[in-house]
Amino acid sequence: MSMVDAPIVAVTVYPGQARITRRTTVIVEAGEQSVEVGGLPLGLVRDSVRVSGRGAAAVLGVDVGVRRHPRSPDAVVRELEQRAEQIRAQLAELTDARTVEDGRAELLNNLGRRSGSAFAKALATGEIEPDRVAGLSDSLAQQLGETLARQRELQRRHELRTEDLAAAERELAEHHRKRTPDRQQVAVSLDVHEAGELELELSYVVDDARWISTYDIRLRDDRLTLGWYAEITQNTGEDWPQCELALSTARPAVSARLPEPEPWFLDRLRPPPPPNPMAYGGAPDAAPSAPGMMPRAKVLRAAMAEPAPPAVEHGAAATTYRPPQRIAVPSDATAHRTTVATLDLDATLDHITAPAQSQEVYLRATAVNTSEHTLRPGRASVFHDSEFVGTTGLEIWAPGEEIELNLGVDERIRAERELVRRTAGKGVIGSVTRREVRYRITVGNYGRRATTVTVLDRLPVSRDEGITVRDITCRPDPEQRTDLGEVTWRVPLEPEATAEISLGFRVDTAKGVELQGWRE
Repeated sequence: MSMVDAPIVAVTVYPGQARITRRTTVIVEAGEQSVEVGGLPLGLVRDSVRVSGRGAAAVLGVDVGVRRHPRSPDAVVRELEQRAEQIRAQLAELTDARTVEDGRAELLNNLGRRSGSAFAKALATGEIEPDRVAGLSDSLAQQLGETLARQRELQRRHELRTEDLAAAERELAEHHRKRTPDRQQVAVSLDVHEAGELELELSYVVDDARWISTYDIRLRDDRLTLGWYAEITQNTGEDWPQCELALSTARPAVSARLPEPEPWFLDRLRPPPPPNPMAYGGAPDAAPSAPGMMPRAKVLRAAMAEPAPPAVEHGAAATTYRPPQRIAVPSDATAHRTTVATLDLDATLDHITAPAQSQEVYLRATAVNTSEHTLRPGRASVFHDSEFVGTTGLEIWAPGEEIELNLGVDERIRAERELVRRTAGKGVIGSVTRREVRYRITVGNYGRRATTVTVLDRLPVSRDEGITVRDITCRPDPEQRTDLGEVTWRVPLEPEATAEISLGFRVDTAKGVELQGWRE
């Protein structure tokens, strides 16, 4: 059995998984033989392993197994582990040096305390000269000062190396999948018809990988430029190099089945039977199957070079996108972004506000998706020229569909809703309680361009026969008014122009009815 290296040449990323394709070329002799591809992640889905290729040979079988390694074979992880081990060794040396300096400082302190009394007696009896005492004291003080300085320096170096170790351990934590020393390997049994060169292609599915859509919406005059990006995240245990990249909306399943309702049984509750001490097992396990086994008739034939795939492939139930930019995606659980498409769209701009809820006026764009892409749901960053104004959510957007986009608050357009009249009291006839209010809505355009502002408001709607909404007045007349009390005006505004809207109504409440939901 020969071990070969098969680098990653293509990756198809799904919303929750990824399909990895590896390719290698081997020189084989005629007859039956095996080729082994190792270094594969432990998390690969065994039943998804497939082998194909080009050459005069047939695949007899594919066997997936685990190869044990004493240490992680990943070069990045090995380097990080070696760095961490070196730092730990340096920390141990610094700790030993600090212990030595601590002992030296304690020794010097003890010598100073003991010699002090001895020097005092010697000076009193005249056995030693004062200059000699001063010299010995200065020598002890100098040695103690140097020792304390070395202690501080060792403490500083120890703190720095501790920070370096924490950084290395954080990097290792990001590669926790690759730290596992064991790897999967695939053994391919071949029946080679003619000796020569054989190209093998191995593919498999891995979990813990995904892609999501994000967008940049940039407004320049009346034109919208929409940048569609894919954020790819994976923590599969293997790094993906710059290779052929595809993004698919499919959701592959190893054991997919159509939904069928199960019978819903009701029965009398019965106590469980007592355990049988002679029972020793249940049904025998199913005979293990060889994952990835391929039929003997699978023959590898020479094939012509295939043309480059299109940028978008629309299938029966999924779509595959091929970004023009190839990016490397390491197994570090961080998002890596690539461009899927850039779209230039015509847009109709206006403004919309609901001053009863907020005085903010939003710039709105109505645009049609004129591309062939079905844009996936995702977060969108909004820019006016080069200025970032906020984020919004983009729902799924099919080709030919018209949608409204929130382009953020426009401070140049202002709206205000003011309560200008409020009365409450008893009716003339009967004991009906009346409440009457009137509001004035003012909208102003303080920008340099004409616009149309859609103003939204609500009228109260009664849900009880003892509560009646009467005398509704709207000036000017609204463009739309629904049975649920929604009122809509479309107000054209020239630059530096303002407009007023008046909205009033009366609510009559019968005797004994307590009004709920009233607000001003």
